[in-house]
Amino acid sequence: MVTECLYDLLGENALLYVSTTFVVLWVVGWLYRDRLEVTNVTEKYVFVTGCDTGFGNLLCRKLDRKGFRVLAGCLTEKGADDLRRAAGPHLKTVLLNVTSQDSIQKAMEWTKKEVGDKGLWGIVNNAGCSLPMGPTEWMEVEDFHKTLNVNLNGVIAMTVTFLPLVKRARGRIVNVASVLGRVAANGGGYCISKFAVEAFSDCLRRDINYFGVNVCIIEPGFFKTAVTSLDPIERELRRLWSQLNPEVQASYGDKYLDKYIKIQRLIMNGICDSDLAKVTNCMEHALTAAYPRTRYSAGWDAKLLWIPLSYMPACVVDIGLKLVLPRPSKSV
Repeated sequence: MVTECLYDLLGENALLYVSTTFVVLWVVGWLYRDRLEVTNVTEKYVFVTGCDTGFGNLLCRKLDRKGFRVLAGCLTEKGADDLRRAAGPHLKTVLLNVTSQDSIQKAMEWTKKEVGDKGLWGIVNNAGCSLPMGPTEWMEVEDFHKTLNVNLNGVIAMTVTFLPLVKRARGRIVNVASVLGRVAANGGGYCISKFAVEAFSDCLRRDINYFGVNVCIIEPGFFKTAVTSLDPIERELRRLWSQLNPEVQASYGDKYLDKYIKIQRLIMNGICDSDLAKVTNCMEHALTAAYPRTRYSAGWDAKLLWIPLSYMPACVVDIGLKLVLPRPSKSV
């Protein structure tokens, strides 16, 4: 009866009108829900790693201005001092090396005293490194371990150690991955570590959602930070090249290194975004939204290039990289 009435009222386009109305109402409802925020942020503690520079430093200052009790993990004394001078009295710093379990344990004990019975509302695993990156054949095993120890093992160690405090507050775990955790575009440990962070975060979210803890993944595109600084990238590429035996160097050719570095310059200069707030806004939303998203893609290149590429057949990415990267002189 209802169906017949709708058909009589709307005519032969009834299904289209109903479907459109449903989609519009769903979008409006999602946008409304997405804008709802938690309350009493001045009573909430957030721990952020990798706060000397970049995303972590900017996020700490933003959260501090918003009223959060920010606990910032810095690798160096200078980074901690600079951050304290730039922030308010409620921001506190602690020296932290995420590759050291002793350092992580000390930071957790310090945090436990700071938060008391309130627990820890949020932990943002932001600390990371990218180098060395380059052709896989140029790497030694230790080159992989160096990156994995920070980007993956550090995230796991921080999360497992701090989880009881987050669980007490029914808070948030925010893990910084990358678009290169969706599309593997470089050799070295970086892409591997970010793919693993995605998997770890998905497993963790499904395991602890019963306890009111949300796990969010941040997937930044390319931004102008220490991770994408050209000088260290070129320095590491030249180091990797210099340690290759003559036979391997000959297989790539004398001009390959310079061509590879030139491509890296073009990519970094062409698509790296200087607006770090696009990333920290996602982190802030993950911590302040009443209903945080599972994944946040930050940057135009993430939304328009890398994420769409991640859903395409592998051959599309393979062909794209072949067109962009130089060809070894002895390729077959």
